[in-house]
Amino acid sequence: MKNLKTSVFFLLLGTFLSNAQSLKSPDGKFEMNFQLKTGVPYYNLKYEGKTVVEDSKLGLRLLKDGNIQFASEIENKDQKGKNLDNGFTKTAEKFDTKDETWNPIMGEKKSYINHYNELAVTLNQKANDRYIVVKFRLFNDGLGFRYEFPEQKNLNYFIIKEEDSEIDLPTDMKAWWLAGDYDSEEYPTQTSNLSEVPAKWPTSYDGNASQTLIKNGVQMPLMLKKEGKDQLYMNISEAAVINYAASNLDLDATNFKFKTHLTPDGQGAKGYIQTPAVSPWRTIIVSPKAEEVLASKMIFNLNEPTQYKDTSYIHPTKYMGVWWEMIIGKSNWSYSTTNNVHIGKTDFSKLTPNGKHAANNTKVKEYIDFASANGFDALLIEGWNTGWEDWFGHSKEFVFDFITPYPDFDLKMLNDYAHSKNIKLMMHHETSGSAANYERWADPAFQLMNKYGYESVKTGYVGNIIPRGEHHFSQWTINHYQRIVEKANDYKIMVNSHESIRPTGLSRTYPNWIGAEAARGTEFEAFGGNNPDHQTILPFTRFMGGPMDYTPGIFQTKLDYYFPGDTRFVKTTLVKQLALYVVMYSPLQMAADLPENYAKHMDAFQFIKDVAVDWDDTKILSAEPGDYIHTARKTKGKDEWFVGGITDENARNYTVDFSFLPKGKKYEATVYADGDDADYVKNPQSYKIYKKTVTSTSKLPMKLVRSGGYAISVKPVK
Repeated sequence: MKNLKTSVFFLLLGTFLSNAQSLKSPDGKFEMNFQLKTGVPYYNLKYEGKTVVEDSKLGLRLLKDGNIQFASEIENKDQKGKNLDNGFTKTAEKFDTKDETWNPIMGEKKSYINHYNELAVTLNQKANDRYIVVKFRLFNDGLGFRYEFPEQKNLNYFIIKEEDSEIDLPTDMKAWWLAGDYDSEEYPTQTSNLSEVPAKWPTSYDGNASQTLIKNGVQMPLMLKKEGKDQLYMNISEAAVINYAASNLDLDATNFKFKTHLTPDGQGAKGYIQTPAVSPWRTIIVSPKAEEVLASKMIFNLNEPTQYKDTSYIHPTKYMGVWWEMIIGKSNWSYSTTNNVHIGKTDFSKLTPNGKHAANNTKVKEYIDFASANGFDALLIEGWNTGWEDWFGHSKEFVFDFITPYPDFDLKMLNDYAHSKNIKLMMHHETSGSAANYERWADPAFQLMNKYGYESVKTGYVGNIIPRGEHHFSQWTINHYQRIVEKANDYKIMVNSHESIRPTGLSRTYPNWIGAEAARGTEFEAFGGNNPDHQTILPFTRFMGGPMDYTPGIFQTKLDYYFPGDTRFVKTTLVKQLALYVVMYSPLQMAADLPENYAKHMDAFQFIKDVAVDWDDTKILSAEPGDYIHTARKTKGKDEWFVGGITDENARNYTVDFSFLPKGKKYEATVYADGDDADYVKNPQSYKIYKKTVTSTSKLPMKLVRSGGYAISVKPVK
């Protein structure tokens, strides 16, 4: 009898184990558990033995079956049993591990460590004779999981109605969130507990050129914090969004539960899939330290290595631009006074100039002279091409041709002049959301760039997407961004996309995608304004998946300097603008202000001239989302460091510990600090600069005023 009971016990245990698997991180601190409950897949996640994600469902709902026979069968609207979210049995499991070091083309460190344990679970849906694979990768900093759809008889084509991946949290958490949207990520960040999101959501956003809001939805990357004795930070996002819609998160604020919310097309479909295929990775980064979240490279590790054969043309770039004066309203993008343009037909030489066109020969040469004299790599010129008179608000498909300059912009002369001054011009391709038109013109546009030696292009997608009905983050448009980046690689061109999808680590796979905007950048200081805590949050959210072209460096922060009585102002001190070059990583950095404003503060401008944009090492010295960030970075290939610190609306004191420096060596630190009387509202241009000898044992007290900062250049003593 005893032996019978033992046999039954092991039989039941075997049945349980057949549906449940565990996976641990390489360091053993994380444990992920997977199981089927009545045919429905679930997972949970523990950190140091404590549950950080409770049992959460996995699966997808399908819009319709993909095997309807044309003209011979009426489409079956009954979806019962057709979804990929139930009726599963586990038929296989495979464990794997990887521990590698890889070198990004450009990055925050010379090399990244990619170390994980992997579990791939094959789930068979007997009723429909098909199967999928759910793959989990557990790193020392968190979890990534995705769906894989192998090619098979009964799963060749399907259309996604919704992906229902859940992240069920055990408790209410503090969140730094943006209102969910299919078209815009340019909203101010809100800070509240998850339980408070529904009450705050209706006032969480402002207007945008294109927006399709998701009620009570929030965007990714989402930063969370469990406060109290056992504090814990969590970052939720996605990696490797390729041939798939980007996701927001639906929030159940009562049960603290998230579910993916994919971006649809005009027909409501959220993905057209042909197998074999994979979904993006869903990512959950967890740490008791905010600094470790910022240092995580898990999102990049979940992307594939580049297949580019030649990456020699990809390089870090520091640039200036004829841009800010148009953003603030001092100049125009358009050339003439007309408001009705027909590309290829309108004769601009016969139109009346408006007198405020910024991209003119005289002004551009002045910018080239200043950029050249101060060692910059490139100059961006917006408004150089015809079509700006009626570029926005008309859903106009043929809005630009990307090759025809205005009469006052001599393309060849200015290009030759720039090259004679060792400056490369940076192309600007605003599409006005007409992505279909851009694809038609991409080859001649890139051929023009090659002809004149343009190395990089800033693309833009202001307004609603054409094809009409698509969104900025729907599958078709995601594929459009990728097609443009791949075509740009054919022409050896780097891409900086604006109003595009947020990066999801794809700079590993497509390293010529050198930067993106996809968030509320400096331009909003002249629109609705950015809060003083804005820059202390972005590195924890938008920057987690890749660099942002934030366009810092505004020295003349008060716009009444140009327009008496204007109340707009950049809500930082001048020195905080310097610190952003260190705190906000990007291999593409702009000095965004007007040359005349830099000329008045050349001693402070020296930091922008000196600071590197590509790095061998990065140390997050101290950080708290929404409050402060202090960062040290080592220049690529040089024994030089740069340190930057920023604060929110609160003044703070911080002591920089130079223990990151090599022992036994002396360095000269040039310190750029807020002046004693500095204030981001009353006296933003007050600063002081001094030098100090430092070693690895040095500690330097710094005082940061409201929305202020400090920047330090550290070079070895000769």
